[in-house]
Amino acid sequence: MSCNYAEGLSAYDDKGVLGAPETFDSDDVVTGKCQELVELIKKSGHVVLHTGAGISTSAGIPDFRGPKGVWTLEEKGEKPDFNVSFDEAKPTKTHMAIIALLESGYVQYVVSQNIDGLHLKSGLDRKFLSELHGNIYIEQCKKCRRQFVRSTAVETVGQKSLGRPCKSSLESKGRSCRSGILYDNVLDWEHDLPEKDLEMGLMHSTIADLNVALGTTLQIVPSGDLPLKNLKRGGKLVICNLQPTKHDKKANLIISSYVDVVLSKVCKLLGVEIPEYSESTDPTKLPSPNEWTIPMSDVNNFHKHYKTRVKESKIESKAKKIKYV
Repeated sequence: MSCNYAEGLSAYDDKGVLGAPETFDSDDVVTGKCQELVELIKKSGHVVLHTGAGISTSAGIPDFRGPKGVWTLEEKGEKPDFNVSFDEAKPTKTHMAIIALLESGYVQYVVSQNIDGLHLKSGLDRKFLSELHGNIYIEQCKKCRRQFVRSTAVETVGQKSLGRPCKSSLESKGRSCRSGILYDNVLDWEHDLPEKDLEMGLMHSTIADLNVALGTTLQIVPSGDLPLKNLKRGGKLVICNLQPTKHDKKANLIISSYVDVVLSKVCKLLGVEIPEYSESTDPTKLPSPNEWTIPMSDVNNFHKHYKTRVKESKIESKAKKIKYV
């Protein structure tokens, strides 16, 4: 459960602003802003979504800093009154809408702070996803660093030993790892972010024409600062959240509504059908040890594209300065 995950973390006082009041745009305003978002998406060649705990609350998983969030209530000595187990939780309308937007080419990448595994369960391909804080359904070998999908939520958090050997010997891809031990890959406060996930997230965010923050107050760094990385290149920032965020003043558009409502409207306006969740595309339901590692070749190949895009934007920026001197 989300509460158990929070309780498993080490003590940390600076959890940011907790319990800020939520605000809701009217239905007409939300509809108008969704149309604005659709126009921004259509004008963008590279769209990156940044997802936080707010996209999973409709699955029964509490957020952390909302009025009824885990840490907000913790300060009062209380616990959330809704809190399904991670194994019971299913991907939300937002998770499935993201799949549809990726498959239709309107979105190119997702950067997530969530550890709940719902992006994984939705069938989102690893090549489109950076998981900055880990995943409760992933175990990682301490020796070879390969990651594998579990069928149930991991028993520990904080990158602790699971006492089981690396699964590489059970599957045919790649070389078998000898003497490697599996650990959970859910970060605690003091841990560094996973290098490949962070690098891919940073590169995609920097070259994005449009970064869209969904269900996050953007308080935790560095993940909360990634949506700003495209602004110097003339990129746009859209925030969809019920509470005020750390970067509202820098946003081109703010939508105060439930993320499920926003993405449902966006998909309808784009003519994109949102699929239903299916166990047949959920890696946690498959019998074989599915690998979840980001191949280093993917990072290196995208780095070439990233350097080209950054170089082109510098040349374009320089040309504009010369033009108006």
